[in-house]
Amino acid sequence: MEKKSTTSEAKPKKPKIQEVLVQNIIELQKVHIDLLEKFDKVSNQLSTLLNLFEGAAKSYANNPGNKVAERDIELVEKIDRLLEQNKIIAKGLTLIEDRTRQKNYGPGTVTMQNNIQNGKENNEEYSPSYINKPLPKF
Repeated sequence: MEKKSTTSEAKPKKPKIQEVLVQNIIELQKVHIDLLEKFDKVSNQLSTLLNLFEGAAKSYANNPGNKVAERDIELVEKIDRLLEQNKIIAKGLTLIEDRTRQKNYGPGTVTMQNNIQNGKENNEEYSPSYINKPLPKF
């Protein structure tokens, strides 16, 4: 008879499991509904943001004050000229350094001036011929 009592105790567990499953399904549906509402909010906010960007783009295209002026072009040209002058000055300084090194350390040093005169000018960064010896102080 003990066997019957164990089977009768197993039957009440099944309805409890079914009730728990039903409750879990209901909670899951509530979560799904909440997610759907949040996705709707995000979708509305994205379309509002898209409309804002479209309006800004139209405003930017129609506003002549935002377009490049002749002053800006002149400024860019002046900056380009200054950059070219900077390059020329930098080359001149390196040539002066090479001559000073030749004068102080002898004519046997490889210099940028010799490379330029021989047509071996290189647009790469210049590295000095004697790194360990400083220039003399006058």
